[in-house]
Amino acid sequence: MIGSLLTRVLLMVFGYAYPAYECYKTVEQNKPEIQQLQFWCQYWILVAALTVFERVGDTLISWLPMYSEAKLAFFIYLWLPNTKGTTYVYDSFFKPYVSKHENEIDRNLVELKTKAGGMAMIYLQKVINHGHTRFFEILQYISEQSTPKPQPKEKKQTTTAEVDDSNLKGDAKQS
Repeated sequence: MIGSLLTRVLLMVFGYAYPAYECYKTVEQNKPEIQQLQFWCQYWILVAALTVFERVGDTLISWLPMYSEAKLAFFIYLWLPNTKGTTYVYDSFFKPYVSKHENEIDRNLVELKTKAGGMAMIYLQKVINHGHTRFFEILQYISEQSTPKPQPKEKKQTTTAEVDDSNLKGDAKQS
């Protein structure tokens, strides 16, 4: 077994970087050959499909011995000119499956876009309402902080003369 880190590096180089460079060279030719463009488009379609499915598949079968090495070998098999792996896998497996289910896939994509758009609008409205509420709470807080608070009334200090006066008035009323 090759080390996990080394396998990942090799997969990045031989599964992504080298094919991307070859695809770049094909695209940048003055008059690219349609077969070469088709080959690289098919390669990237397969890589995209594998990447999507490996998110689930890796958790289920990554424990198998030599799994990473087999994945690396499969990516090399796909682009290696001697094997014509991309053409074989695309024409034998991918294209027949997608062609058979194309209408269903398109219908599901339209439904998904519709639901996603609806959900996005619902969440956007919630975010706007929440922001609106918080904005006015902040304004209210700021206005409360900037408005001077009324001072409590000071207790009037009474002098002894006033106390004596009130006592005399109270005694006069009692008599």
